[in-house]
Amino acid sequence: MSIDAARPAPTAGAVAGSAAGSARLLAGAQAGVGAASTPLLSVERLRVEFPTRHGTLLALDEVSFAIAPGEVLGVVGESGAGKSLTGAAIIGLLEPPGRVAGGEIHLSGRRIDGLPAAAMRKIRGREIGAIFQDPLTSLNPLYTVGRQLVETIREHLPLSGAQARERAIALLNATGIPAAETRIDHYPHQFSGGMRQRVVIALALAADPKLVVADEPTTALDVSIQAQIITLLKTLCREQGTAVMLITHDMGVIAETADRVAVMYAGRIAEIGPVAELIHRPKHPYTIGLMGSIPSVIDERERLTQIDGAMPRLNAIPPGCAFNPRCPHAMPVCRERRPELIDTGSSLAACWLHDASVAGTAALGRQR
Repeated sequence: MSIDAARPAPTAGAVAGSAAGSARLLAGAQAGVGAASTPLLSVERLRVEFPTRHGTLLALDEVSFAIAPGEVLGVVGESGAGKSLTGAAIIGLLEPPGRVAGGEIHLSGRRIDGLPAAAMRKIRGREIGAIFQDPLTSLNPLYTVGRQLVETIREHLPLSGAQARERAIALLNATGIPAAETRIDHYPHQFSGGMRQRVVIALALAADPKLVVADEPTTALDVSIQAQIITLLKTLCREQGTAVMLITHDMGVIAETADRVAVMYAGRIAEIGPVAELIHRPKHPYTIGLMGSIPSVIDERERLTQIDGAMPRLNAIPPGCAFNPRCPHAMPVCRERRPELIDTGSSLAACWLHDASVAGTAALGRQR
């Protein structure tokens, strides 16, 4: 049985228009990956809060983006930027007391935020697959990988035990597990780290999901295995038309894998656009700092760019642009008003430097 054997026929009715923002955020991807006119995943002004005894902490603040079928969207930023939290909110796995306090999440035109737990469990695995950083925490050490794969397949697809096992072997073969017919009956501890991650990818793809959320899938692996896993994930998902949200700190992985990249800072999107544009022509000062901190084999610089300061804590996010205390170009307006994503021609950047009226006024003030 091939991996595609149980793929259901596409349902009629796509997103009629979740919001105008989705169309803008998706526009750059359509030409690059031949996407449909509507996104597979649309996130609109997502807000996630954590109530505490000392007040409510806003962890995600008006996060909006869209992913097209077959597209890989990279999500980068420092630790604490909100990358993994965004993925958890989409999957419906926010740890209490975290909660979605605003915004909307649409998958194939259906709103999925706020669904009952039982309804969300049917979506996880069947329509949304997840790959986490440590494969040992994703696999049950007491069961063979075959049993875990077969249970997942039978939970979401109308297959018999024999058919599910055949599909599980096909998945292990497709993910590069040698002698899959034998290894299917082995336990997780009998696999190397790279092989365990391949099993986790097979689990994520077991029910042929439309979207895969991959949260730091290669961080625990050595460089050679990391390259193999990224290539494998990209190839498999492109062949099946699956969209991928790839969360990582590694810009090298993003450069090799993603079609577009979203840069997050303090629970907000600082910049989003085609990966080549953000790497070679970043527009937001934070993105410029990130790119400048990466060593180059061509540019013989004595020192790398350093971004002064640190990511603000959730209870100390400054007003206006959250990056303003660390920004070398901060203007008075940056400390007073929060910028929306502005079209810079090559990407969307949440920076007042790209607002013609504000930047012009600031330049005039400096001349005086």
